[in-house]
Amino acid sequence: MKRRCIQFVTILLLLWALPALWAADAAPAAAAGPEAAGPASTASAEAQRNTTAAAAAAAAVGATRPAHAPGFLEHLVDAILEALDVRNSGNTATHYVIATVLLIGAFVLRRVVTGIIFRGLKKLASRTQTTLDDKLFPALESPAATFIMLVGIFAAFSVLKLSADSDRYLAYASTMAFSLVVFWGLWSAFSAVLDHAHEIATEKSMSIAAFMPWIRKTLMVVFAIVGTLMVIQSFGYDVKALLAGLGIGGLAFALAAQDTIANLFGSIVVAIDQPFKLGETVRIGQTVGGVEDIGLRSTRLRLIDKSLMTIPNKTVAAEMITNLSRFTRRRFEQVIGLTYSTKPADMEAMLEEIRGIITSQPEVDKPGVMVFFRDFGASSLDIWIVYEVPDPDFQNAMRVKQRINLAMMRAVEARGLSFAFPTQTVQFEGAVAERFAGHRPVAPPPART
Repeated sequence: MKRRCIQFVTILLLLWALPALWAADAAPAAAAGPEAAGPASTASAEAQRNTTAAAAAAAAVGATRPAHAPGFLEHLVDAILEALDVRNSGNTATHYVIATVLLIGAFVLRRVVTGIIFRGLKKLASRTQTTLDDKLFPALESPAATFIMLVGIFAAFSVLKLSADSDRYLAYASTMAFSLVVFWGLWSAFSAVLDHAHEIATEKSMSIAAFMPWIRKTLMVVFAIVGTLMVIQSFGYDVKALLAGLGIGGLAFALAAQDTIANLFGSIVVAIDQPFKLGETVRIGQTVGGVEDIGLRSTRLRLIDKSLMTIPNKTVAAEMITNLSRFTRRRFEQVIGLTYSTKPADMEAMLEEIRGIITSQPEVDKPGVMVFFRDFGASSLDIWIVYEVPDPDFQNAMRVKQRINLAMMRAVEARGLSFAFPTQTVQFEGAVAERFAGHRPVAPPPART
């Protein structure tokens, strides 16, 4: 696919240059026409040439900055022509042969670089311990091949004598093409380095690993802006004046994009504080979910019902955040109630048995176990139980709690005791109590007429 793109660009450049070549060949014939017409027309032709020269001089004086091809390309063409002793100012067969040889040489050199040099570099990189070169060489292969082809194409055009307009357009095209291919190569290399840094941070479980996608996006945006300004400056524009002119517009843009800027600063706060990372479960305000993405504008949470919630980063920075994936241990606190028919001796024995059940679990932190008869509740005798499981894994801790709860149920049942539940006793006195005691229904009052 990349080869087809390069060939397509080459064909477009050749088609663009054909009219210029024809115009360059027709120019000497048109200039020789007046001289062949006779002495009468020679004077008028001479006057026309003088007028054209004056106009060209005036245009040269008024031009702010003439277009030039890249310096290395001009030196390359001059060296080739000087080595072959080609001094003719017109397009001869030698010029066309040199241009063709340059094009063919560029194709051959591209195949050599991609098929031999880069293949050898990849094999060499596979033997090294670091993986940076494994990413860097493939990333630079296509930009290098494109750069070689551009050198061959524009060098071939520079050998030929084209018209002034064609030379100017060719200079602009070469400047833009080389600027873009250099920017492409730097972009690919920078991206490979950032990917390598992300890989290292992930392997070493560094806290910055969760924010590497965000850092990569930010640095690539900054790199793109700087590269665009450099390309603009290569065409002769004053970047400083352009940035100064954008100052007022930037102020208006900042006022219109307050929320976006607030979200950007919120993402910076999240990146600095690092309250969570990708894959962790957090509670932001009243929302609980797993972190799926941390972007420049928002953070995405996968909720318990598997829906996706997008929270602006300014809200994330302002809300209370509870990281549910960073427990150092699990603490359980519960209250069980026995009925009021429980005797003091049974309560004392029950407390010791519950304490023994909890401390017998190997996963429980034994010094932190607390079992006390705490309150006389409204409908129960309350036993307060507290213990900790050093394992932060939620499922493992819940398995321990389940075993303890089942053991307490068996202990209560074995002693003939009962768990209390909310009940209410109503006591009647007087005539109402006597009627209920004799099971006599209460007669309704007589109807009044």
